[in-house]
Amino acid sequence: MPTSQDFRTPLMHLIATLSFQLGDFTLASGARSDYYIDCRTTTLDAEGGRLAGLTLYDLIREHNLNPRAVGGLTMGADPLVSNIASASAWRRVADPTTPLIHGFLVRKSEKTHGTGRRIEGFNEPGARVVIVDDVCTTGGSTIQAIEAARAADFKIAGVLCLVDRQEQGGRAAVEAAAEGAPFFSLFTAKDVRAAHISAKA
Repeated sequence: MPTSQDFRTPLMHLIATLSFQLGDFTLASGARSDYYIDCRTTTLDAEGGRLAGLTLYDLIREHNLNPRAVGGLTMGADPLVSNIASASAWRRVADPTTPLIHGFLVRKSEKTHGTGRRIEGFNEPGARVVIVDDVCTTGGSTIQAIEAARAADFKIAGVLCLVDRQEQGGRAAVEAAAEGAPFFSLFTAKDVRAAHISAKA
């Protein structure tokens, strides 16, 4: 059975070539940057989504986070949530003792119709969950998901992101909001930038 390490290298290559751009950009926070990372071009790619789901699923297992579900703020987290859940089902085919990990999505605001819920999908009060996001800059979207999950009476077991930009205090802000739950990132923006430049050489 392949390990997460087997998936990281091709996933990094896809992020570096599909999702990373050099230029002059305004970020969601309003800050200026000479690069931009849009991980959705990777996580919505058939192979990129598969690799992201398997790698993050294995990261969850490696750190013994033992969640019942993963979730995050729409829409950056959407493909990650779906692919992690699918990866858990795929791993279970090879090993029936492997636990399934379900998914939930956090709306940016409550629905104004139907049940009026902010969280869609998995709904088990008291369950351990992992919050996921594609890129961490200020941590704002991740923190919104943490707060919504707590409001739904979930227990935060950990927080994962694909790429940590290591800027604007995002990691520290997320760790404070997580209140002791560990934060893990697969890659740093510095590493992705280096891989992008190397691929273009």
